[in-house]
Amino acid sequence: MNDKKNYGFTTTILHSDRQKDIEHGSLHKPIHTSVAFGYKDARQLAEVFQGKQSGYRYGRQGNPTVSALEDKVNKMEGGLSTICFATGMAAIGAVIQGLLREGDHVVSSAFLFGNTNSMWMTVHAQGARVSMVDATDVKLVEAALTPQTRIVFVETIANPRTQIADLKRIGDLCRERGILYIVDNTMTSPYLFQPKAVGAGLVVNSLTKSIGGHGNALGGALTDTGLYDWTRYPHIADSYKKNAPAQWGMAQIRAKGLRDFGASLGPEAAHHIAVGSETMALRQDRECANALAVAQMMDADPRVAAVYYPGLPSHPQHALATELFRSYGSLLSFELKDGIDCFDYLNRLQLAVASSNLGDTRTLVIPVAHTIFYEMGQERRAAMGIAESLIRVSIGLEDTDDLVEDFRQALDS
Repeated sequence: MNDKKNYGFTTTILHSDRQKDIEHGSLHKPIHTSVAFGYKDARQLAEVFQGKQSGYRYGRQGNPTVSALEDKVNKMEGGLSTICFATGMAAIGAVIQGLLREGDHVVSSAFLFGNTNSMWMTVHAQGARVSMVDATDVKLVEAALTPQTRIVFVETIANPRTQIADLKRIGDLCRERGILYIVDNTMTSPYLFQPKAVGAGLVVNSLTKSIGGHGNALGGALTDTGLYDWTRYPHIADSYKKNAPAQWGMAQIRAKGLRDFGASLGPEAAHHIAVGSETMALRQDRECANALAVAQMMDADPRVAAVYYPGLPSHPQHALATELFRSYGSLLSFELKDGIDCFDYLNRLQLAVASSNLGDTRTLVIPVAHTIFYEMGQERRAAMGIAESLIRVSIGLEDTDDLVEDFRQALDS
């Protein structure tokens, strides 16, 4: 593979491992299960620990199989460096563990995955203030900033109501103010969108979802795009400033958020995710087409009160999604008209599976208010626009006609 040529997305993923030597000519990076790494020269071991040369110290801090996946994700996002974690939530937690201090301030989108919302509430309770705002309007983000604001955090397409943050304008604002801009790219994936294009300094991906794509491995990743000037961040310890400034942030996150926090990705999971990622573009093209077909059918049915999908012209951020994303994603949600019980409807579906995952090969459905957002309470759900009847759908790879008919027949019944 010519490392000076710009190949397409899938070609790059398929041949990423081969850009470095692979044991015994394997086409995939093998699964390295060892948690310890030996050195013939003890001085070399010391130099690895001191960061004077590359190498592996201990499985919690790095592994050849995981490193190969980090290289692959880094290429997907056009990044400077990437760290993989046990889950997507661990990747977000590593930012908090590695970068925030008591008295800091975070501005976050109010439209968030339930567990991320819960994590920010924990951070707020521990002394770093968090302001939740409607990030579809950059003016509301700007109004929430303070001199102590260290991070602005948004999702590309919000889970589950599909609101889209004012991504480019928020990126411009953060660059002007010297604030670290973090974008969770899980609901779009690097195939549909690269947050680097809107000025993100750090990008989060749940590898469990569309990148792995088969619901058989947990994982998360944090990518440094190289756009943020770490000399402007006030909490970088002197011990990590021995690296080039562009490496300061990730060096501290790898130490404080991965090594100390311990949320390490295992080599078996890394292998599953790496293999799954090879078909991401093919899967997402089909999933996005299926999602649009289902959304259009539901939107036209009088028994459906509302459909939330960025591919519909009625979506408030449809034009923005069209401008920024390759396609509109595989996530949609809808509300049924009064008198139609959401549980009865879900039980009439024959193909879609009642389950909590996203980005799987199979179509998955879940009653949001009664499950993944139940803990936050009705008042907070209402503030996020989540109706008690809201159903979230993660569209899979089924034949389009079969999938549309399944959602239609459940209404007819």
